[in-house]
Amino acid sequence: MTALAAEQLIAQQLHNLQQLEELLSVEKEVLQKQSPQALTAVTEQKEALLKTIQQLDEQNAQNVVLKNEVKSGIHQHKIAEIEAILLRCKDKNQVNGQIIQQSSLAAERMKNSLLENHNRSSMTYNSKGKKSGGLSSLGIKA
Repeated sequence: MTALAAEQLIAQQLHNLQQLEELLSVEKEVLQKQSPQALTAVTEQKEALLKTIQQLDEQNAQNVVLKNEVKSGIHQHKIAEIEAILLRCKDKNQVNGQIIQQSSLAAERMKNSLLENHNRSSMTYNSKGKKSGGLSSLGIKA
């Protein structure tokens, strides 16, 4: 492998990570808009890109020429840029995770509120004066 090929591998990984960073920004917008179909598409793209990044990373790890060049500091600027993008991707991914968590909590609260309202409106009394209704009328067993 030549030095040019090693530089191309680093450039490709840099490009892949830049795409990931952009995709994480798109993912955040989709999460905020709460669009399930768009989220599915973005998730598929992200998974494919992460797989590509991982494969190239494994290939780079096996490349002796590239390892030696990195150790000698030849690609120091590009490596620093890659590390900076990785940190930004990690931060964006954490933010997206928080959005997902908050959305899940909001959905859970809404579900509980709807169930409470349903239970109040479906509560009846049997012939012996005991309460009946509630979750059993929804087919949910506790």
